[in-house]
Amino acid sequence: PTREAIDPVRFITNRSSGKQGYAVATALRDLGADVTLISGPVALCAPAGVTRVEVETAEQMLAATLQCAAGADLLVAAAAVADYRMTDVAAHKIKKHSDTLSLALQRNPDILATVRAAQPGLFMVGFAAETERLAEHARDKLARKHLNMIAANQVGAGLAFDVDTNALQVFWADGQQAIAQGSKQAVAHQLAELIAHHYLKATPAA
Repeated sequence: PTREAIDPVRFITNRSSGKQGYAVATALRDLGADVTLISGPVALCAPAGVTRVEVETAEQMLAATLQCAAGADLLVAAAAVADYRMTDVAAHKIKKHSDTLSLALQRNPDILATVRAAQPGLFMVGFAAETERLAEHARDKLARKHLNMIAANQVGAGLAFDVDTNALQVFWADGQQAIAQGSKQAVAHQLAELIAHHYLKATPAA
């Protein structure tokens, strides 16, 4: 996940552990890909043979992704990126002087849309974590962001977050495939195989 500072002590983030993204990076490496892993702050070690680029904020992730995408064949956007950041980060710790606190937030740049505009021919795979209407929201994001594929998962109590298992529904323009619940490593390997199949299908032979 990314972090957006509120003051020098506090920040906005989400419940993602990064485990699924790291597992996907490992699975793609196992298939022979040269993998660069752009990672927010996590309590995970970089997989062997994978180049890790460490970032903290959504804007830093965008900059790193644009730089890496310029020389990439494939982008898998599995990170849980903050949608909003503080309009003004407090220079000092905010004190408890009142019973309520209002924060002014502004929208972060859309990483997928920005990368797609810069790299129209790049094969791009997005992720979507949804609490409802998974297929509807995933297909909407697939079309709206001009993605080649999207992997969607249901989140909530006991689902995806705070557990070592996951299940995915993967969509592309004219099809879909379910990846049944299993360890995040097993799910990642099935997803990597599916991505590789569609990438090779979409890429003209040299």
